[in-house]
Amino acid sequence: MNTNLEGVYWDLDGTIANTELEAHLPAFNYAFNDLGINWNWDINKYIQLLSINGGKNRIAHYAKSRNDAFSYELILKIHEKKQFHYQELIKKNCVILKTGVIRLIKELHTKNVRQFIVTSSSRMQVDLLVEYLFNGFNPFEFIISSDDVELKKPNPLPYLKAVQLSGIKTNNSIVFEDSNPGLISSLAAKLPTIFVPSNIPIVLDENIKLNCILDSLGDENNVANVIKGPKIRKKYVDYDFLNDYLMTISNAKN
Repeated sequence: MNTNLEGVYWDLDGTIANTELEAHLPAFNYAFNDLGINWNWDINKYIQLLSINGGKNRIAHYAKSRNDAFSYELILKIHEKKQFHYQELIKKNCVILKTGVIRLIKELHTKNVRQFIVTSSSRMQVDLLVEYLFNGFNPFEFIISSDDVELKKPNPLPYLKAVQLSGIKTNNSIVFEDSNPGLISSLAAKLPTIFVPSNIPIVLDENIKLNCILDSLGDENNVANVIKGPKIRKKYVDYDFLNDYLMTISNAKN
């Protein structure tokens, strides 16, 4: 069986860049303040609310928990304000790429490995982040955003659509994810998945069976530690490590 790496599907928030606490959270609080809403989410509250996927759903859930009678129109207005502030924070370089991300993306690009983004973020957010974080270099063949699918992660639909569009076999593919919803989504789509945590602490869902866990992708100055998976040949995750991982999976099946 050919197990050579042909495609990598990247999650965005928390995987390519830590955006939740750096941009999303302050943007929500700025929006509340703009509209005179007496809410302020601290870090612990926001981490709890991240179990609710999607910004508008998060606002609606919190309003209901406080018995605040928010109309759908008001929720949309809050979210619109939040989007504005999010964009401004990205433009001010409040978010940076995670350790090793640009190094690995560029190496995969030189190896002709096709790369994609699969995210629950909106198309606007993705386009903006790619523009500001990659400075004109866009290695991603396509993006599956929340605007492109009816069901978000943890449903497998985003990844199933990505696989269908790419035409790459699952045994030649790898996903990078950082959250329970993302992991559930990619694994349900039968994709080999590597878990690299973000700066938000999570307890992995006990039903998630992972065979590769890293503490980071690493670079020359920051050693990547393999918590579970094949041995690392260098200080960091590279093309060879990813192929070793696919080979390990293939051997385990045989």
